[in-house]
Amino acid sequence: MLREGAERPKISFAEFVALVAAMFSLVALSIDAMLPALGEIATDMGVGGTNQAQLVVVVMLFGLGVGQLFYGPISDSYGRRRPIYFGFAIFLLGSVVCLLAQDMTTLLVGRFIQGLGVAGARIVTVAIVRDLFEGAAMARVMSFVMTVFILVPALAPMVGYGIMMFAGWRAIFVMLLTQSLIVLIWFSFRLDETHPPERRSPLSARRIWRATVEIIRNRRSFGYILAAGFVFGAFVGFLSSVQQIFDITFDRKSEFPFWFALLSLALGAASLTNAKLVMRFGMQALSLWSLTISTIISMAFLIFLLGAVDGVAPFWTYIVYMMITFFFFGILFGNLNALAMEPLGHIAGVGASIVGAGTSVISSPLAVLVGQQFDGTIVPLVTGFAIYGLICIFAMRWAGK
Repeated sequence: MLREGAERPKISFAEFVALVAAMFSLVALSIDAMLPALGEIATDMGVGGTNQAQLVVVVMLFGLGVGQLFYGPISDSYGRRRPIYFGFAIFLLGSVVCLLAQDMTTLLVGRFIQGLGVAGARIVTVAIVRDLFEGAAMARVMSFVMTVFILVPALAPMVGYGIMMFAGWRAIFVMLLTQSLIVLIWFSFRLDETHPPERRSPLSARRIWRATVEIIRNRRSFGYILAAGFVFGAFVGFLSSVQQIFDITFDRKSEFPFWFALLSLALGAASLTNAKLVMRFGMQALSLWSLTISTIISMAFLIFLLGAVDGVAPFWTYIVYMMITFFFFGILFGNLNALAMEPLGHIAGVGASIVGAGTSVISSPLAVLVGQQFDGTIVPLVTGFAIYGLICIFAMRWAGK
């Protein structure tokens, strides 16, 4: 049902869900559509034969993390529409910089700007849903939105690959520009302000600082942020090196979008399964078991790889391993975030921004550490999964005491 005191939006429920899903999914589209193009970007920018193109993924996610820290408090103080407009303007600027970039440094600056901008769509859309709905109705909206969000990573590499084959990798940024403009115009004309002046709170840097200190001192929140950061770091390390793995390690460059779609569906299946399992076993127990099993599997697969010729395993073993790992990641992502937020009900808005920003900022250097070790095999990736998994287990046990 509608939240008490909220004004019913003038658009239909179906259109509202579609609009929110389109805004929410811009993050995944901006990342996953670029994955098939990383090899071409490296060649064009003169960094072929190195791992520098991986930073196209990592730097944007770092910008996303930094941006998350600000959009929540700003939207609480100035309403939802102005931060959305500002975020889209920043994203469009970053897209233009990327489109015109002639060297890797400029491209990475553009990707960081894109991340700062798209954080607005990622954070403020959730606040808009919270403004209008509560209880089962809010859960229903977010369920539909997350269904779309799961499908986008599965389809985005195919879209990016098709565009690249037809018009080159720069055309992917033209697609992102067009997509974001369409969504911005749609939002501008169809959805009114959902956070009226009487509900707004003054913007306070002191409030953000106090909340940050409180979260760091709270063992449960900080421990689960650390765990989420290491899990997400392993995942982003995979994202940043996956194109090279398919191209260099397995010589299956043209097949990459289709296999990535399969892996993404495993992630989505886990999210749907988690909704049932978490009610029976609880978030902490389910997450710890998932993390323990996936870490044991990573350690076993690493031993197998070290015994293989040149550290290269059959392709099918890699796919099976990654599908299992993605399934457990799908369980961990939502649960670790929720566990970190559990003690922060009294500062939910700014707390969500800090948790999201903290997770991204922790994960970015960890992802670089994994991705930059790529040596033509999957040994560095699986090693990172195993080591990060062990650290996560200790962090979760420490947080749960």
